[in-house]
Amino acid sequence: MTTIPAGTTAAGTGSTASPFEPRDVVFNPVSTGLIKARLIVTGVWLALPLVAGVVLGVIFGGWVWAAPVAVLALAAWLFWLIPRQVRAMGYAESADDLLIRKGILYRSLTVVPYGRMQFVDVKAGPLDRACGVAEVQLHTASAQTDAKIEGLPPAEAARLRDRLTARGEARLAGL
Repeated sequence: MTTIPAGTTAAGTGSTASPFEPRDVVFNPVSTGLIKARLIVTGVWLALPLVAGVVLGVIFGGWVWAAPVAVLALAAWLFWLIPRQVRAMGYAESADDLLIRKGILYRSLTVVPYGRMQFVDVKAGPLDRACGVAEVQLHTASAQTDAKIEGLPPAEAARLRDRLTARGEARLAGL
């Protein structure tokens, strides 16, 4: 698995083309159901501090009202940011590799050779299933692998799992 850091040039080309937009590669976006799932989790996590801040504001008044205002500002920023983050995620299947792209400010492109994959997991928790998404996790020989694709429709996750497994076995057969 290879991760190409931001700010580097395409190897061997001598050009400053973006390493996050390889030529002749079309990235598939993830499902918008991931936006819904992430917004729900964010709302649940911010509800408790918001309620606590409001209660403390009612009891003590004054500057204590700054806490719920700060939580609301954070919520507004996250509700704006999360859809942008999800729309920046994507994956592409090339002849020899799986490419996974994510990030807005800190972008990353992870390239996983099919021959390096050991096994593929598909995961979906209760909230994921309710939002119609699943996650495909790729496991390689590297202990630091973070090759996962979140937010896939379950049917696409199953198709991708089967396809990646078949391609991985075909590449390993030649070794």
